[in-house]
Amino acid sequence: MKKSDSLGIDLLSKSFDVDKRILQEVYNRGIGAYKSNPQSVRMKGSFKKGVNAPLSQKLSKEQWASARVNSFLDKGTTFYTTDRDLAVKAGLLKA
Repeated sequence: MKKSDSLGIDLLSKSFDVDKRILQEVYNRGIGAYKSNPQSVRMKGSFKKGVNAPLSQKLSKEQWASARVNSFLDKGTTFYTTDRDLAVKAGLLKA
């Protein structure tokens, strides 16, 4: 992880009053999802999903992980599904 990623998580943690460790875990899961399911990664520019293209034409793993953090904070799909346990742990969602 680059220092700028860490600073982004620090700032988001303070801005949204969510524990930094929770956001770091969401980010780490985003990196893992990128590596384990590369076909789900969206295209650069158009953000279309399900496109059969090389990873060089898709979002980077850092962009993918950062987008997952932003989606979590916006209570997007993964907030209620794959990151639900972290939302509960952060006190943002009831068990």
